[in-house]
Amino acid sequence: MNIPCILIPALVGLICGILGYLIGKMASKGNESDLLSLQADLDACRANSKNLTAKIASLEADLASKAKISASAQSFVSKSTPEIAFDAALAATVYGKKIKQDDLKIIEGIGPKIEELYHKAGIKTWLALSETPTSKSQTILDNAGENYVIHNPGTWARQAKLAYEGKWKELKEWQDALDGGKE
Repeated sequence: MNIPCILIPALVGLICGILGYLIGKMASKGNESDLLSLQADLDACRANSKNLTAKIASLEADLASKAKISASAQSFVSKSTPEIAFDAALAATVYGKKIKQDDLKIIEGIGPKIEELYHKAGIKTWLALSETPTSKSQTILDNAGENYVIHNPGTWARQAKLAYEGKWKELKEWQDALDGGKE
C-alpha cells in the first residue's frame, strides 16, 4: 500500500476544512452586526405597529361616536328621495300588458315566490330593490332554501332602478338580452 497516496488527500482535506472554518468565522462576524441591526429594525417596526394599532382604535371610537351623533341628528331631518312619477301607459305600451307600480315581478328572474320573499324582507318597491346590494339579495335567496339556489340576483337592482326611473324601453331591451335575469 502506498501511504503517500492516502496521506496527501487526507492532508489536503484537513487543510481545506480548517480554511473553510476560518473563512466562515470571519464572514459570520459581519453577519452578527447585520443581525443586530435587523433586530433593532424589527423592534422599531413592532413599536410603530403598536402605536398605529392604538391610533386606529381611537379613530374607530371617534368615528363610532360621530356616527351615533349623526344618526340621532338625521332622525330629525326627513330623508327625501325625489319621487319619480309612474307612467302606467308608457309601461303598458312597451310591455304590451298592464304594469302595476312597484310590481317586482317585472324584473327578469323574479317570480311570485321570490317577490313574496322580498316583501317578507321589507323590500316592496322598485326603489328599495334598486338600493339592495346583490349580497343581501343572495342572502335572501339562500335563506329561502335549495329551490332558490339557481337564481342569480346580479342584475335585479339595476333592472329595478330602470323600472323606478321609468326607462321602460331601455329596461325591455336589456331584459330581452338577459337569460332568466342573468347576463
